[in-house]
Amino acid sequence: MHDPNRRGLLIILSSPSGAGKSTLARRLMVWDETLRFSVSATTRAPRTGEVDGQDYHFLDEARFKAMVRDGEMLEHAHVFGNFYGSPMGPVSEAIEAGRDVLFDIDWQGAQQIQKSALAPHVLSIFILPPSIAELRRRLESRGQDDVETIAKRMQKSWDEISHWDGYDYVLINDDLDGTEVKLKAILTAERMKASQQPGLMDHVRRLQSEFEDTP
Repeated sequence: MHDPNRRGLLIILSSPSGAGKSTLARRLMVWDETLRFSVSATTRAPRTGEVDGQDYHFLDEARFKAMVRDGEMLEHAHVFGNFYGSPMGPVSEAIEAGRDVLFDIDWQGAQQIQKSALAPHVLSIFILPPSIAELRRRLESRGQDDVETIAKRMQKSWDEISHWDGYDYVLINDDLDGTEVKLKAILTAERMKASQQPGLMDHVRRLQSEFEDTP
């Protein structure tokens, strides 16, 4: 929740497809309406109905590469002939204003962000499925993908799961409601870290001054 007396968090959520990450992210945004997903930048052309700055920041390739070169991208990747990335500026501004920003990215993007200038404010969470059989069942029950696509997602899932130990927290999503409670508890605690409260030093100095003035 927005608090001008604290710094915001850069919240990374990662998981293999079907582990429940997107559902949990939506629940977090209902719980705290100030939470927002980071708006990515891309070099691909806008699709019908997409709004610049809302759906994506649409950039030409020269501008995108210049931002990468100048350290203005938190993470970036080349996918199917186009570049995608996360501009640092808007995220940095949100953090200084005490607003948390969500990132739904894979382990490679997470590693890049964890090495960026905003690393002190990163909260990274990996969501594991209770079993591989359950992961497959969830993918099949969504009814969004054909058999071939599900097979590809399953093949990719182990590569993603194998990087679980690069995250601050790891949750096994065997019960969606229970995992949601744990996720909220993590965010609540992380928001109260001393490093996230820029006004603490001034408050302690005031207490010290009051203590010294007390007869």
